[in-house]
Amino acid sequence: MAAYVVRRLLLMVPTLFGIMLLNFLVIHAAPGGPVEQIIARYRDTGIEASARVGGSQRGDVRTQSSGAKGSTEYRGAQGLDPEFIADLEKQFGFDKPAHKRFVMMIGNFLRFDFGDSFFHDRPVIDLVIEKMPVSISLGLWTTLIVYLISIPLGIAKAVRDGSRFDAWTSGVVIVGNAVPGFLFAILLIVLFAGGRYFDWFPLRGLFSDNWEELSTWGKVVDYFWHITLPVTSLVIGGFASLTMLTKNSFLDQINQQYVLTARAKGLSERRVMYGHVFRNAMLIVIAGFPAAFVGILFTGSLLIEVIFSLDGLGQLGFQAALNRNYPVMFGTLYFFTLVGLVMKLVEDMTYVLVDPRIDFERRD
Repeated sequence: MAAYVVRRLLLMVPTLFGIMLLNFLVIHAAPGGPVEQIIARYRDTGIEASARVGGSQRGDVRTQSSGAKGSTEYRGAQGLDPEFIADLEKQFGFDKPAHKRFVMMIGNFLRFDFGDSFFHDRPVIDLVIEKMPVSISLGLWTTLIVYLISIPLGIAKAVRDGSRFDAWTSGVVIVGNAVPGFLFAILLIVLFAGGRYFDWFPLRGLFSDNWEELSTWGKVVDYFWHITLPVTSLVIGGFASLTMLTKNSFLDQINQQYVLTARAKGLSERRVMYGHVFRNAMLIVIAGFPAAFVGILFTGSLLIEVIFSLDGLGQLGFQAALNRNYPVMFGTLYFFTLVGLVMKLVEDMTYVLVDPRIDFERRD
C-alpha cells in the first residue's frame, strides 16, 4: 500500500500542474481583466467584465488613441495617461510576460503563498480561512443528511425491488436527480422565505443581526433556522445518486452465492441482510464519503451560497470571477484542486480500511 500511495502522490504533481496551466491560459484569454476593471471604475462607466467584447462597440480601444505603449491594449483606455496604465500593469503583475507570471505563481503556490487579493487588500489565504467555516458547515450537514436518507432508502428499495414502494420512490429519485439543486433553492424561497406564500425562514446569511445578544440555546436555534433552506436544497439535489448507488450495490450482493448459502443454512432474512450483505454492499458507499463531501463543499454549494447570500467559499469564488480577481481565483483553484486530489487518495485508502481484501498494488 505504501508504494501505491507514493505513486499517487507523485502523480498529483503533473496533474495539478496541468490543471493550473490550462486554467491560466483560459482565464487570461478571457476579456475584462483586472486592469480593465480598474479603468472602468476610474472612468465610472460601470463596464462589466463580460461587456463590450466586440471591436465595433463604443469603448473598444483596438484603434490607436494616444500612441503610447499599453494605452491601446485595454478597453476604455483611450486618452488615459500611459504612465497610469503602466502603473496598473505593474501593480497587477502584467508588466511581465505570461510565462514568467505563471512560473512565479506556481513557485509561490508551492510555498502556499497565494498573494494578496486585488480588491480586498488582504492575503488570499486569510480570505479562504475566513470564508471556509460557512462552506464546511453546509458541506458537513448536507453530506450527513444525504447519507442518513439515502442509505436506509436504498436498502429499503433493494429489499422491496419491483414493489409499489420501489416504483413510487424511484419517481422521487428521478425528480431529485433531474432538477438542479439551485432550482429547488428558488422554489423553497418562493414557498417558505416570503417569496409568495409563507415567510417562515430567513432569506440571507447564517445568523440574525442580534446574534451576539442571543443566549447559547438561542444561537443554536438561530443557526439551524438560517441553514434549513440552503441545506434542504442541497440535500434534495444530492440524495438521488447515492440512493440508487446503495440500492444497486445491495441488489448485486443479494444475488451472490454466499447469500444463497446463508439462507440455506436457515439464517433469518435480517441476519443475512445486516450480518453478511451489509458490509460488502456498503463498501463503495462508505468509501465514497470523502469524495462526496468534497464535491458538495467545493462545487454543489456555489450557487446555493450565491442564492442565499451566504458568505462562504462559493460566494468568494463567484465574486472573484466577476471581478477577475486573479489571486483569489488561482489561489482557491490550486487549494481546492489539491484537496480534491488528496481526498481521492483518501477514498482509495478508505476502501482498504473497509475491506482489507482490496489490494491496489496488486491491481497495478
